[in-house]
Amino acid sequence: MSEFTHFNGQGRAKMVDITAKNESSRYAKARSSITVTKEIYDKIVNDDFKKGDVLSVAQVAGIMGAKQTSSIIPMCHPIPISGVDISFDWKEKKTHYELVITTEVKTKGSTGVEMEALTAASVTALTIYDMCKAVDKGMVIGETYLHEKSGGKSGDFLRES
Repeated sequence: MSEFTHFNGQGRAKMVDITAKNESSRYAKARSSITVTKEIYDKIVNDDFKKGDVLSVAQVAGIMGAKQTSSIIPMCHPIPISGVDISFDWKEKKTHYELVITTEVKTKGSTGVEMEALTAASVTALTIYDMCKAVDKGMVIGETYLHEKSGGKSGDFLRES
């Protein structure tokens, strides 16, 4: 079990001790997506939902999710996040629309922000689902993954396309 850092000598969960790690600038970019019908796409881009501007609300929810990651992922350290940005990119498909969600999180600290970026992407997609489910419950949240990271002992990572 020594390969897994979140287990103690008894094989039980522990929070990794980052006391001796050097502080450095850290960055992570994550992606998720949500597939919606043309009706939902039209309502989002025309700001035609009674609950409000779907993408603005989802963006704020994603930022809040990044900031609260350590509250919902048991072994994540609470860290001072220095920046969160969330962007959206629509892709028109044959029978539906896909909204690609990209999150970017930065900090200067002793541990990375991969989980914060992934949480932001997930919360953003879930918020879009929540705001649009009255129109169609058949939306599909797509793959959520780390696209890129930099900083820290493990070095840089860039997912191959």
